[in-house]
Amino acid sequence: MNEIDPADAHRTILQVTDVTDPDTKIETEASPHEVGDREMFDVIVLGAGSTGTNVASYSRDNDMSVALVEAELVGGECSYWACMPSKALLGPTHAVAAARRMAGAAEAVSGTIDIDAVLGRRDEFVSSFDDSSQADWVESVGATLIRGRGRLTGERLVDVQTDDGGTRHLTARRAVVVATGSRATIPPIDGLESAQPWDNRDVTSASRIPRRLGIIGGGVVACEMAQAYRRLGADEVTIIERSDRLLSGYEPWVGELLQECFHDEGITVHTNCEASKVVRSQDGSVTISTTVGGEAGVDIEADEVLVAVGRTANTGDIGLESVGVTPEGFLDVDDRLRVEGIDGDWLYAAGDVNGRALLTHQGKYQARCIGDIVGGRDVEAWADHCAVPQVVFTDPEVASVGRSGLDAAEDPALDVVTVEMGSVAGVALTGRTIGKASIVIDRSRGVIVGATFVGANVAELLHSATIAIVGQVPIATLWHAVPAFPTISEVWLRLLEADRGI
Repeated sequence: MNEIDPADAHRTILQVTDVTDPDTKIETEASPHEVGDREMFDVIVLGAGSTGTNVASYSRDNDMSVALVEAELVGGECSYWACMPSKALLGPTHAVAAARRMAGAAEAVSGTIDIDAVLGRRDEFVSSFDDSSQADWVESVGATLIRGRGRLTGERLVDVQTDDGGTRHLTARRAVVVATGSRATIPPIDGLESAQPWDNRDVTSASRIPRRLGIIGGGVVACEMAQAYRRLGADEVTIIERSDRLLSGYEPWVGELLQECFHDEGITVHTNCEASKVVRSQDGSVTISTTVGGEAGVDIEADEVLVAVGRTANTGDIGLESVGVTPEGFLDVDDRLRVEGIDGDWLYAAGDVNGRALLTHQGKYQARCIGDIVGGRDVEAWADHCAVPQVVFTDPEVASVGRSGLDAAEDPALDVVTVEMGSVAGVALTGRTIGKASIVIDRSRGVIVGATFVGANVAELLHSATIAIVGQVPIATLWHAVPAFPTISEVWLRLLEADRGI
């Protein structure tokens, strides 16, 4: 069996089983060739992150030649500065916490976390920022990797300023796909930029754990890294969140539960609070001034400040103006992922850059769709509208998909059913009973349209909920999907019973 490099672990290559209409013929070239000084490819992909590499794979699966252009590391944000390193940092701390909650195991945990070993494990998962294995994979599927900065120069035209100082002129027969991703947003807070704040790249690649960490923002990155750094030895971790709760896009009780757990771990959370000024002193320390309701709030002292308030699309310097698109952030696309405002079916955008769902797995889903669409198959990216699964890998975990109670409050056809996770035997066995589960039911159709879980190991419940939503499985049918005892999945039975009034 061939070993999989850890940096490749985020990428799953699936075999497409759809059958193209035999009467449909698409002009493609399995390999590139040159016309004058221009290199011809069926598909040119700007960006070789997890989205771009999957566009390349599925385009090759449809027998099209592909040029994949990347200015940084092949594998992108997810492999090196987001999904993989953040979970590598969290994993050991969660394992220790889980052991300490369980009688018998707790007595065996007598030491402290080896910080150097955790950081070393993180470095292994990012291959010490060496992307050679992922570059080799690109070549193995028959795509052409071009290292450099690519810019559109006209319809189907891309110029690449290569790393060796040269220029390569490319032409796409079928499509150009923008998969340039996003970067951390740095808000216009007085003094913040000059204070040299950390973003997601800095916090996941750091070589040390600061004694005091201040965090501006209360979303996924903020919550995951707050817990990771507190458990890795930071004495003080403080979150500054402008809304009234953590994870404000989720069910209101989600942020409340998580904040309760954070309080128990010594993480300070200030809600309804905004950072108004940041100053880094000559000794390297940072002071974050805040306001609450327009009035002066507390000053927070820290050694580093992490900014985690959202993402900005990487669309500013890729030549969109040359094809009549004025980049003002994320690119609007239709359900075939074509950039709006462009004549013809040739410019597509996938992943973070189109703003539909800033999640690695949704970017890869869109990539699969584009590979098939450009290859001549009748596909639309409709899952983005109804079933976007997402996980916050805190302890307890937060997992959700589809609609929420926030939607139900405005739609009389929707009902919400909620149960305590502690009512499930499989949950009790983990030693972590705090948590809830809820489903959103569309009464007009008798199907589930949303689900949210908070608790130990609930991320692995998420795909069953996603299947139920995508497959529009009737509630009456779900009674015959029997969960094994004693597993956490038995929460599904508790939810159905609660809906029945038992």
